[in-house]
Amino acid sequence: PALLLLLAVTGCGKGEKSTAQLIWDLHSGGEKERLVAARLLPSRSGDAAQSVPALTAAVRDPDADIRRSSAIALGNLGEAASESVPTLQAALKDKDARVREAAGVALNRIDPTRFAAFQPPKRKTR
Repeated sequence: PALLLLLAVTGCGKGEKSTAQLIWDLHSGGEKERLVAARLLPSRSGDAAQSVPALTAAVRDPDADIRRSSAIALGNLGEAASESVPTLQAALKDKDARVREAAGVALNRIDPTRFAAFQPPKRKTR
């Protein structure tokens, strides 16, 4: 009954998923749904109060792609994701280099003054 109520309130079947549905997918979906959710949640910047805790938890996901995508998403939210700083700092020690890099870039985007050392790598121009 609670799930049916959630679906009714959030607009089941309207094509675009609500923030609540994306958060559900982030924690309960398959790998593809979790990746999509992590990548779409930052576009809901008006819902950062809901998205940031879910994305912060996902930085500790067993799957490295989910951890990396969640860190990137938090960085895209900028200062609104400031509560995720301790988790992102811990992710700087992740076993996956891509997760470590994403965490560093996210920290720089959240607080560029405090985390200036984590500048995104410059792309080579041709």
